[in-house]
Formats: sequence, structure tokens, C-alpha cells
Amino acid sequence: MQHVSPIREPLVTGGKTYHDITEDVCRQVEAGPNPRWAAGLALSLVGLAIFIYSVYRTLWFGIGEWGLNRTVGWAWDITNFVWWVGIGHAGTLISAILLLFRQKWRTSINRAAEAMTIFAVICAAMFPVLHMGRPWLAYWVLPFPNTFGSLWVNFNSPLLWDVFAISTYFSVSLVFWYIGLIPDFATIRDRATGPIARRAYAVLSMGWTGSAKAWSRYETVSLILAGLATPLVLSVHTIVSMDFATSVIPGWHTTIFPPYFVAGAIFSGFAMVLTLMIITRKLFHLEDYITLEHVESMNKVIILTGSIVGVAYTTEFFIAWYSGVEYEQYAFINRATGPYWWAYWSMMTCNVITPQLFWFRRIRRSLVLTFIISIFVNIGMWFERFVIIVTSLHRDYLPSSWAMFSPTIIDVGIYVGTIGLFFTLFLLFCKFFPVVNMAEVKAILKSSSEVTHTHAKTMHATDKGLNTNTDHRHE
Repeated sequence: MQHVSPIREPLVTGGKTYHDITEDVCRQVEAGPNPRWAAGLALSLVGLAIFIYSVYRTLWFGIGEWGLNRTVGWAWDITNFVWWVGIGHAGTLISAILLLFRQKWRTSINRAAEAMTIFAVICAAMFPVLHMGRPWLAYWVLPFPNTFGSLWVNFNSPLLWDVFAISTYFSVSLVFWYIGLIPDFATIRDRATGPIARRAYAVLSMGWTGSAKAWSRYETVSLILAGLATPLVLSVHTIVSMDFATSVIPGWHTTIFPPYFVAGAIFSGFAMVLTLMIITRKLFHLEDYITLEHVESMNKVIILTGSIVGVAYTTEFFIAWYSGVEYEQYAFINRATGPYWWAYWSMMTCNVITPQLFWFRRIRRSLVLTFIISIFVNIGMWFERFVIIVTSLHRDYLPSSWAMFSPTIIDVGIYVGTIGLFFTLFLLFCKFFPVVNMAEVKAILKSSSEVTHTHAKTMHATDKGLNTNTDHRHE
């Protein structure tokens, strides 16, 4: 007899069986284009076209197309870079750390969160390359033996550390994501009717048989990759923060940046996961798999990380005062009361005040309010990076060097364009790949659904349409 917890709500609702999970997740891959999906893709492609045009202008005419000046040499480009890297954090955290801690609520959302990580890092990686001015020489950042005499990368530069950290993070995240997809690709392969689809998913599934040995190796590799990815979650944004923290510019060189940036990255990443999953569950009718329990669990993480970010803001002001350095004190006072005060207070409102609404259970479990607050959080986190970068640069030691930054239409175009690129990739993923991890949801079905143990087992045994290859371990 199954023990049913009197406290925890089920993670899979609607009385689903193993066959239902296969049908519900494969339906969106096998069916024709959903009109709402097609409309979303069309809108995303408009953003992608804007991105391509803006990048063309940047490459052809140079970064003079941006609003940078001699004082503010970093602005929207690096703001967007750090913002996208931060968004890419939640996927690996959900996959790796929650897997190691055996958190069952990760199973329905980890696939989409991992995909979000891949696409966000792709968007982020474009900004440093574009900012080089001569992106065709981007390979110079790689420390490989060359014929340029003594020309080597500067290993003391945090910008080089970024290259290593982000390329490693992207590689491990991509492998982790793909390994998790293999059993589900095999399910779609076995169900495919068209020759092209059958061949494509056969290649993607890499000969998966669903044997006990295959499952054993699959789970071993997943744990190894989770162990590798866990320190990466913490190290990547730590190294990104060192772009600033190892400098001597007031407002940047502070030891709180590494933990503060990591908490902020998880904060913004979970907000983006919520934004995407609320849209996805409605678009593909996955309400029984992405439930209010998943939403509430993510909202709790947002409360925690948002509170850490709020404490970090306060700590920065305290340390600036405590240091006795007038330049440091001025940098922070200028943030709150100077020409960019509106950006600072937008950041404080969106990142510190708004998430505190999640202390109320009714708000935590409201999809509409959660969606709105998740948008606010991502707006606030963009403003945080803008405030750190621009307000620390636009007031130099010499008043004669003081300058304001104003974005050009190309700045705006590249930013809006990367959002278009991101959603184009994400919507294509949702259509052609299984957006929910069928194998992992089936693994928790008996312990975390409304179906009783006996009923689930009976349905599983009598399910003629179920792919036996991919469900071997659940019997």
C-alpha cells in the first residue's frame, strides 16, 4: 500500500498514467503547428530580424554605432552580457543541485530550464565578441600555440577567465541537457510515422535500447555531470563579477560581488524559468505536469535569493560609509540621488520590494501575479547591471571627464534582437523536442501523483501503446 503524505500536494495531477505522460508530451512534437505557437514564433522572428540588422550595422560601421563615449566605455553591451549569463544560471541549478538533493519537484521543469540555459549563454556570448570591434579576430582570446611570436593571452585578466568559465559552463550544460533528452528521443523515434522524423530521432537517440545496463549508465553519467555542473553554477557568475571586483573603480572593487552576483543570477534565472513555464504550460496544455506546486517552490527560491540581493545592496552602502573613502561614498550616493536615480530606484523596487509579495501563499500560488512579478524581477535585474556599470563610470575622478550615456537605436535593436533570438530558439525547442522530461516524471509518478500505487502499476502493465524501451526502470 502506498504511503500518501498528508502535507505535500501531488506533483502530477489529473490522475495521469504512464501512457498519459507519453501521449501528452509527445503530442506537441507529433502534431501540426499550434496557431498560438506559430504566432509566438512569428513575433520572435521579427526580433531576430532586428538583431541581424543591428549586428550588421555594428560589424560594418563599428561600435561607434553604440552610445559609448570616452568616459562610459562599457554600457548596454556588458549590461546585457551579465544579464543573459545570470538568466542562464537557473537551468543548471535546477538540473544539477536539485538532482543531487533528490528534489522531485524539479522533474517537470528541468528540461525547459536546461534549454533556457543553453540559449541564454548563446545570447550572452555574442556581446563580448561584438564589443571587440574586430570579431573576426575573436579566436585571439584562446590560449593556443600560434605563429604570432610572443603574442599570448593575459592570464591575469578576468576577461580571459570569463572565456574559460563560460565556455566550460556552456559545454557541460549542453552535454547534461542532451544526455537527459536521449531516452525521450527514443520514445519519439519508436512512435514516429514519417521516414524523416524516424530517421532524425533515431540519430538523436544514439541507439538507445532502454535496457537495464543503459539506464544504469544513464543515471551514473547524470550524477557525474551534476557533480561537475554544481561548482560551475557558483564559479561562472563569481568570475563574471570579478570583471568588476578586481578593478580599482569606486563602486566596483568590492569583495561582496561574487556571492552577491551568484544570488542575483539565481534570482533572475528562476524568474525567467517562471515566465517561460507559465507560458509553456498554457501553450501546450501541460497544467497537470507543471502544477502550482512547481510554481510555489520556485517562488520560494525567489524570496530567498531576492532577500540576499536586498541585503547585498544594504551592505554595499554600509561598507562604502565604513571605508571612509570619499570616492567610494560618492559613487553610492550618486547612484541613489544622481542623474541615474530613476534606474537605481527601479532596481530597488523590482528586486527588493516586489518579490516580498511572495510571502503571501495566495500570491505565491497565483499564476497571473507570479507571471507579472517574474517580469518585474527580470526588469530589475537588468537595471541592477546597468546601475553597477554605468553609474560607476559616468562620474570620473576628474569632473571634466564626466559624461552621460544615452543608448542609440542600435543598442536597443541588439538588446531587443537577442530576446527575439532567445525566444526563436526556445519555441523551436518546444515544438521539436519533448519539453517535459518524460522519463523522470514517470520515475516520480507512483510517489507524487493522485494515482494510487496499485492503479498506476495496473495501467502500466496493460498499457499497449507505451514505449517499453524507455520505461524499463519504472516497472
